[in-house]
Amino acid sequence: MSTPTSTERAQPWHGVIVATTLPFRQSASGELDVDLDEYGKHVAWLAANGCEGVAPNGSLGEYQNLSDEERAAVVTTAVANAPEGFTVMPGVGAYGAHQARHWADQAAEAGAHAVMLLPPNTYRAEPRAVIDHYREVAKAGLPICAYNNPIDTKVDLTPDLLAELHKEGLIVAVKEFTGDVRRAYEIAEAAPGLEIMVGSDDVLLEVGITGAVGWLAGYPNALPRETVVLYNAVKAGDLETALPLYRIMHRLLRWDSKTEFVQSIKLSMDLAGRYGGPSRAPRLPLRQDQHELVTADTLYVLEELDRLGREGKIERSTR
Repeated sequence: MSTPTSTERAQPWHGVIVATTLPFRQSASGELDVDLDEYGKHVAWLAANGCEGVAPNGSLGEYQNLSDEERAAVVTTAVANAPEGFTVMPGVGAYGAHQARHWADQAAEAGAHAVMLLPPNTYRAEPRAVIDHYREVAKAGLPICAYNNPIDTKVDLTPDLLAELHKEGLIVAVKEFTGDVRRAYEIAEAAPGLEIMVGSDDVLLEVGITGAVGWLAGYPNALPRETVVLYNAVKAGDLETALPLYRIMHRLLRWDSKTEFVQSIKLSMDLAGRYGGPSRAPRLPLRQDQHELVTADTLYVLEELDRLGREGKIERSTR
């Protein structure tokens, strides 16, 4: 695997890595075009507000609905707007190893520091096929953070399978998205040395206290500085700070695990004073009842965070 330069972190998957949303603007023809200028500003804003990296072209970035040219441009835009020491870890998920290897090569050429890789999702792949998939993508030379999301892919990267991948040197970490907090302990036992990233916003506290080294997160798109404060408190074992803040923010964080997570996080961004904007089909605007729930949850959290800010207990994000 590639050796980090002086401007890179030795373990770029550590810390709060934001699975970035992607801004779309409606063109004169009515199409939704990617707004790369806005995206570049968003990456720089996340860095300025304490996050340690971004993961473009994940599910939250709607990569499945991008053309090849758009998908490549998102990565190069993220790299171009990342300050020194700020991680860019693109998602390179694809139906098979050929496509995923292509996107890993593109990430390496663009200057990314690592990649996030789903198992093959053409079908419910058996373990042999999963291992072969990771072997091929590892040839691109970038560290790989495996992404375990059996809810969507129907392929479960079990602790034993992760242990095989790690033993062969194919992965350095795993984004754990099952929501089963027991997995962190099982992975640590089966694959000592394999690092765990919290993969779902609404189990940050429960998985974070097990020794996770990072949080591949969605809601920092709307509230970067506040979520970094929460993460750092969890990492430090400072439950006096973490637990009250987690209780406040959890009614938002849980939207990250729902089917409508992309639209929900984008709406929260809009309400928080950032541009979230629309999503491309097949994602439709939230139903009215969903819109009202996300709005109510967001406004509650913003009000409570404002209170904590006035009391000097947290520092608020810039806008």
